Amino acid sequence: MAIWQGKSLRRPSGARATQNKNKRNAEFGRDPAETKIGDRKVKKIRTKGGNEKIRLTNAERINVVDPKTNKVQVTDILNVIENTANTHFVRRNIITKGAVVETSLGKVKVTSRPGQDGVVNGVMVE
Repeated sequence: MAIWQGKSLRRPSGARATQNKNKRNAEFGRDPAETKIGDRKVKKIRTKGGNEKIRLTNAERINVVDPKTNKVQVTDILNVIENTANTHFVRRNIITKGAVVETSLGKVKVTSRPGQDGVVNGVMVE
């Protein structure tokens, strides 16, 4: 079954909404990237207008900003500690925006969207 991101067929009351158009190809979505810890692996996806999104399927390094010194360091990702998107992502080591990962520098909160941007950026957490 396809992922459809169009308008709901139901009104807020639960009544059936009248459709003024059919489903469009542009309203279809894709499966989530679910970036895991491992050797860097990238998929290029064509988007609307001929543009490209870079899907990061595996990542092993993260760009970390220290808010006190404003210095950026690249370090290895060891483990996913916390993920607010889904609690099951922690045991599966899936990295999304807002996830807290363990690195050699300490705890880091992910600020980029690895499944859309193709890079993992983060900020040190106290």
